[in-house]
Amino acid sequence: MLRRTFLLGAAATAAGCTRSNTLERAQRLYMPGMLEGHVLRDGATLPAASHERKTSVAILGSGVAGLSCAWKLAKQGFHDFVVVAGPEFGGNSAGGGSGDLAYPRGAHYLPLPSMASTHVREMLADFGVLTRHTHGEHPYYDERAIVHSPDERVLHNGKWEEGVLPSTGLSVEVSVQHQTFLAEMERLRTLVGADGKKVFCIPIALSSNDPEWRALDALTFKQWLDNNGYTSPGLHWYASYCCRDDYGADYDLISAWAGLHYFASRDGHAANAADGAVLTWPNGLATLIEKLHAAITRRLGHSHWRQDGMAMKVTERPGEVQVTCARVTAGSISASTLRAKRVVCATPLFVASRLLPDIRSYGFDPAIHLPQTAPWLVSNFSLSGYPVEAAGEPLAWDNVVYRGRGLGYVVSTHQLLRAAPSPRTVFTAYDALSQGSPDSVRRWMMRASPAELREQASTDLVSAYGRDFWVHATDLEITLRGHGMASPLQGFLDNRGTAALREVDGPVLFAHADLSGYSVFEEASWWGVRAADRILGA
Repeated sequence: MLRRTFLLGAAATAAGCTRSNTLERAQRLYMPGMLEGHVLRDGATLPAASHERKTSVAILGSGVAGLSCAWKLAKQGFHDFVVVAGPEFGGNSAGGGSGDLAYPRGAHYLPLPSMASTHVREMLADFGVLTRHTHGEHPYYDERAIVHSPDERVLHNGKWEEGVLPSTGLSVEVSVQHQTFLAEMERLRTLVGADGKKVFCIPIALSSNDPEWRALDALTFKQWLDNNGYTSPGLHWYASYCCRDDYGADYDLISAWAGLHYFASRDGHAANAADGAVLTWPNGLATLIEKLHAAITRRLGHSHWRQDGMAMKVTERPGEVQVTCARVTAGSISASTLRAKRVVCATPLFVASRLLPDIRSYGFDPAIHLPQTAPWLVSNFSLSGYPVEAAGEPLAWDNVVYRGRGLGYVVSTHQLLRAAPSPRTVFTAYDALSQGSPDSVRRWMMRASPAELREQASTDLVSAYGRDFWVHATDLEITLRGHGMASPLQGFLDNRGTAALREVDGPVLFAHADLSGYSVFEEASWWGVRAADRILGA
């Protein structure tokens, strides 16, 4: 992890704040995996291995997929495995903190698991998050994990409205379009294809292969809206927002099939929560990472299953797979060797393509099959007190600015039940940097000044609160994720390379959300559990 420290104090002046006695405040910048990734990309010469370790299974990567694989193995009594943590334990679900307040550095919620996501239900039951009726239609969840009301709002025409899709000040025609669209999404939730499978299922691997519906992949989501007579600017903005939020790219690039899947695949219910509710914690999905770690350690009776460092090369040899690992810091590199009977490559595919020089032999050609990955900023603003709110709905867990440059912000203290607002809080702002090509944005991220990064990170917050926001800001941490997630672009369902990797069942296995074409907890954990089942012979 690379860390740089800047000064935030100028922000108050730049914002026109006249608050006296303004303090200089630290702006911390994290770029997890950048050092290690560049060593891997550039093919740097590694020193001789200082030690060697043998194991039955080596799991490369400690994101949701890698830890889900380890969790399932441990749960089934298989204990001879090692997880090579990679540059950031937890990956896109990692979290951080400011004093006694926790916050997410990536993914921040989990929708109620769908009926098909039995693997997630089993996991949540193991953690005590799902408390009763694990596989029933209406299971019971820990009340502390269910997002509290108010859960979401949008700043539209200078006033906060409930929900994200604008609903006030609309013409009759536009209101009818919104109602028609939402009704169609409800219809699609229960739609079954000619093969008897749900058309839009999560995990995606269980979705229908009906050619009539898969043909939607040849269109973009914007084209689908246009073709179906949806002209509402608010609805088009909403569709674009949802695609940027889950997929990291705009709706004029995202597959129509994937766009509809966003709305129609979720069919989870709960006995003690409304449909559409989500599970969340102050530090987002980092809580589930912690619970995965604890469950694995509890079953194994030790924590030696976790090995620091990152895999740098995977080589199949007769009877074993050799993994060259390295620990990279700003000033040094050390190397070690891991010998395993089987290896689970639970890394993003752009990393896997460099770990395995012969990855084409598995049917995956990086020049053709690598999914586009989207760059992200996740910015945590520590606040002393709360800025003054505009009229309308009160501060919610998720807060979105209509036509904002970013994707809004979540409030880390929202789940803390207190008689009065906490004296301190953290607002976590999300921004899928989709305004240019991913490569051009990544180049911008590397050369951007502290002021430019701060301005980008605070765009929605300043839109919502003006200069008053900076009066309360005491600290800022910005996490840059140059390859934050795979984007399911038009035609992604026909990616033969990812389809080939899904079926690999030999000394090397693949397990990552990239195999689904987009990045959410249910997909990553699905492939991790599936890899474990193959190792177990299930």
